[in-house]
Amino acid sequence: MKFVIQRVNHASVKVDGNVIGQIGKGFLVLIGVCDDDTKEIADKMVKKLLGLRIFDDENDKINLSLTDVGGELLLVSQFTLYANCKKGYRPSFTDAGAPDMANDMYEYIIEKCREGNFHVETGEFGADMKVSLENDGPFTIVLDSKDIC
Repeated sequence: MKFVIQRVNHASVKVDGNVIGQIGKGFLVLIGVCDDDTKEIADKMVKKLLGLRIFDDENDKINLSLTDVGGELLLVSQFTLYANCKKGYRPSFTDAGAPDMANDMYEYIIEKCREGNFHVETGEFGADMKVSLENDGPFTIVLDSKDIC
């Protein structure tokens, strides 16, 4: 499982020209799932995500969490995080999770984040989405379950 976490001042996602999710200050999280992922892995990833202290405190030190700043979450599925570019110039996506399983994991992650009493907005699994954001920093972190589980 991979999360690309961007600290944002605001972010939104559109499908067919309509905004379906938008947040103010918080995290835009692009979520990639592979076939080996489990709910146990998702639980560890969500715990790490929600506990990250990457907002500035009163001394401009990166020390505050999403909870500390009243931040919001915009969760967007993105199978292309599992692109394999080893051969040629056209990426292979065979490492990405099968759609039904990946969607189930995406929905599970959404529910786990909502259980933490965060304002959670989402994209639409499998849709052609247009994502807009103002990255604060810029500040982007990649969490890979292989590194934390």
